[in-house]
Amino acid sequence: MVLWVFGYGSLIWKAGFNYDERLHGFIKGYRRSTDHRGTPEYPGRTVTLEPADDEICCGVAYKVSNKEDIATAITYLEVREKQYDQKLSVDFFKELTDSTPALTGVLVYVGSSDKKLNVNYLGPAPLEEIAKQIVRAEGPSGPNRDYLFQLEKALIELGCEDTHVMELAREVRCVLSKEPNGS
Repeated sequence: MVLWVFGYGSLIWKAGFNYDERLHGFIKGYRRSTDHRGTPEYPGRTVTLEPADDEICCGVAYKVSNKEDIATAITYLEVREKQYDQKLSVDFFKELTDSTPALTGVLVYVGSSDKKLNVNYLGPAPLEEIAKQIVRAEGPSGPNRDYLFQLEKALIELGCEDTHVMELAREVRCVLSKEPNGS
């Protein structure tokens, strides 16, 4: 048995489990959407996936083939991705011109927009409001802005232009530049 896991957020730069192979590519029919990160008092944002016809979401696929590594990876991901209420099986593509997926049955964790199933879901908001949330939010994993800037850097390194992430990072920098201490 082999496990493939798709990373589209922090899994891109911080897998946290042993893997045999890491492929750059994308999935079809989804786009990144900002979700949550922070504390109940200052909820922040991370990314999740939302269905989007004719769009793609780039990221990485990790291959885990050792039986013990698979068990460890699944246990780790179930804790790390606990805020996501859905696990999907998706097709993974390596080239934009590909009509046949390079991989099928790739595991991906997704947070739905159903507040009954996903209590952490913050919902859509204007870019400026999301940026202000990100500037204020800090949780056990660190400042929310660090997550955003690391995601932006990882996507650039993959050669992926995600307009939402890039515009949000720009807006967060703008908010930070207006703060008295210039954080």
